Amino acid sequence: MKDQGPRQGSGPPFGASAVMPRAHCDARAPDAAGQLARALGPGPFATVMLFVSPEADLDRLAASLPAAFGETPVIGCTTAGEIGASGYVEGEIVALAFPAGAFATDSLTIDLSRIDAQDLIGTMIRSRATLAAQHPGWHNEFAFLMVDGLSIREDELTAALGPGLGPMPLFGGSAGDGTRFLETFVLSQGSFRQGAAVLTLVRTSCRVKVFSLDHLVPTERRMVVTEADPANRIVRRINAEPAAREYARLLGKDPGQLTTFTFAAHPVVVRIGGKHHVRAIQRMAPNGDLVFFSAIDEGLVLTLAEPQDMAVHLEAALTGLSEGGTPAAILACDCILRRMEAQEKQRYGAVSALLRDHAVTGFSTYGEQLNSMHVNQTMTGVALYLPEDAAEDAGA
Repeated sequence: MKDQGPRQGSGPPFGASAVMPRAHCDARAPDAAGQLARALGPGPFATVMLFVSPEADLDRLAASLPAAFGETPVIGCTTAGEIGASGYVEGEIVALAFPAGAFATDSLTIDLSRIDAQDLIGTMIRSRATLAAQHPGWHNEFAFLMVDGLSIREDELTAALGPGLGPMPLFGGSAGDGTRFLETFVLSQGSFRQGAAVLTLVRTSCRVKVFSLDHLVPTERRMVVTEADPANRIVRRINAEPAAREYARLLGKDPGQLTTFTFAAHPVVVRIGGKHHVRAIQRMAPNGDLVFFSAIDEGLVLTLAEPQDMAVHLEAALTGLSEGGTPAAILACDCILRRMEAQEKQRYGAVSALLRDHAVTGFSTYGEQLNSMHVNQTMTGVALYLPEDAAEDAGA
């Protein structure tokens, strides 16, 4: 469903501090939308995004958006934690805005109960063409996806979107619900929705770099899924043994010792297209089955992975984004398992400080999307750089 026509770029020039204005407030603040709108400034903005703690009153927040933001489209999702000006935060609403002087956007709301691949492809192609025609001097683009994190439809959705992307890179995140895993929402067309996704196509004068990173190294320990329920992402048996018991044996642990922190610290990966991709375990069911965050099937070969130091790896990765120029802002989707691992290994403060120092804004997710894949235990995002003319002015 189309949310609006492409948002035209117009407005005054901007500098590095205004590439992606951001704001935050307590999720329970009575006038949260108004606080955020005043902090972001008058715009004009092509789109405003909200990353919303599940502690917020979603109905009240949605009802207050028109008065706060007027005709500016507002999209967003609930989170498993927010990333704001001070790094990792919780219990907040983090807002960011795309200034109309450098960004044009078009957002599509997708009903996950009936994913029509051909219709999506056609709509995306037309939208990309319209944005390009309206801004022939802007040569950079990306797509950003937010999707119901408990829908179990992310893999199907990203596969359907892939053919319509062309050269446009896509990244995104699955909406969260803290660590409760009860209900997740995306915000589009003025309301918070379940069973939905919102896809935003962005064309900009800013140079962009879409990225994905993880700090995991595959080991030599492998296992085969021998019984599974793919529709519900459940693995019942590994190596013909009860799944949790066999996974624990390979780790040298008792099944009773398995916790969410164990799964975060000892993920499994699959090899696809010459690269390893994480298939993270969400939880152990009471009967010993393992429930995964993403697609799983019988016959799949899983490889245990071991993490590097998360803070050291993240610092190197974020510093690497500065090759050829320092990003003015970074929008990122960071898996909840990374946040949990950072807490467990007492690296939370160090990771949070790196996110703060590199101007990263975003949210912790129940899964991440990269192009035509749904992945886990990664950080996906886009680094935004000043347009060449603005960068030259800033350096003058």
